[in-house]
Amino acid sequence: ALLASGCTLLQPAPAPVVEAAPPAPPPLPVPTATHRFVVDPATDVVGQVQRVVVGKEDTLPDIARRFNVGYEEIVRANPGVDPWLPGEGREVVVPTQFVLPDAPRVGVVVNVAAMRLFYYPKPKQKGDPQEVVTHPIGIGKVGWQTPEGVTKIVSRTKDPTWTPPVSVRREHLKNGEKLPARVPPGPDNPLGAHMFRLGWPSYLVHGTNKPYGVGMRSSHGCVRLYPEDIEQLFESVPIGTQVRVVNQPYLVGWQGERLYVQAYGPLEDDKRDWEHGPKSLLKKSAKSKSPLWQKIRAHDADIDWDEARAQSAKPLGVPVPVMKGDGVALDQVLAQATLVQNVLPTGATWNGRTELLVDEAQYNEMIGEREPAAATPAATRT
Repeated sequence: ALLASGCTLLQPAPAPVVEAAPPAPPPLPVPTATHRFVVDPATDVVGQVQRVVVGKEDTLPDIARRFNVGYEEIVRANPGVDPWLPGEGREVVVPTQFVLPDAPRVGVVVNVAAMRLFYYPKPKQKGDPQEVVTHPIGIGKVGWQTPEGVTKIVSRTKDPTWTPPVSVRREHLKNGEKLPARVPPGPDNPLGAHMFRLGWPSYLVHGTNKPYGVGMRSSHGCVRLYPEDIEQLFESVPIGTQVRVVNQPYLVGWQGERLYVQAYGPLEDDKRDWEHGPKSLLKKSAKSKSPLWQKIRAHDADIDWDEARAQSAKPLGVPVPVMKGDGVALDQVLAQATLVQNVLPTGATWNGRTELLVDEAQYNEMIGEREPAAATPAATRT
């Protein structure tokens, strides 16, 4: 009995039970470029809102450049977030869904209020779907407004020389900077490496040597694009293409049977009455025969104009549905936005390396250049 008992005492203790580790969460999807879309004739909304997690070294302008949005766009979509110290690990909204401007889908359409350009290339063959290419832009600062109306592209130039007019040279001199009479191609040229000349004398669509000014009111009336965006347009937009410039701070458009409102808010020098926000458009378009407004008038009783006005009071530049009984609020739209990896999107126009990141000092320099001019500009802009 003792021998048997001793053998029992010498048996190894049972191995501890090890619980299996929970499965690793699936990897976040890699983002895809959001600058080119196929446009369904029955819809006015393209793209999708996205979210990313801020990296250790990221600023909001870094993320904006990566995802092809402008400075004001990403700051507006993330109220209360410090652009320069957003905080590692914080989720931020990337506003890459767009209500198309209320304008013919022909040639180039510029919405100065949204600080965004839309190009509708002609389909290559009959029956091919309509596409739209969209990019953020910089526009004329207060006192040097980008004009509204219709013109066309009359020429294009690679590596242009800038000849600043007397009015611009006088403004810079007042700020302690003496501009040369001519600025040759190169890193000091504010026109960048590509330029379109418009039918409006002295107004241009061009690149920039300060990409961090894209998405701001930073020019003397011209339209500025990221260098990578103007390079692609330079190769694809034909001479003679129509250019229409509109000023639409509140956009409305259909996606299926839902009406969406995208609110940017009026520019500082927009003197029109926007007290009622998007509903102001209803009166202004009372006689419009466009399919957009015909459908809005037909569904007027189903549209929650109070919600539309509420969205206009706190413009984030994110499309929100405004149908009665829909029950989809802005918070839900943002919560449902796809969380993607904070990496350069597949198919992006930027390579992620050239003309790297802006710092706060450079931004403050640009802010200084945005101050209203004392005199009205007379000739060529940048």
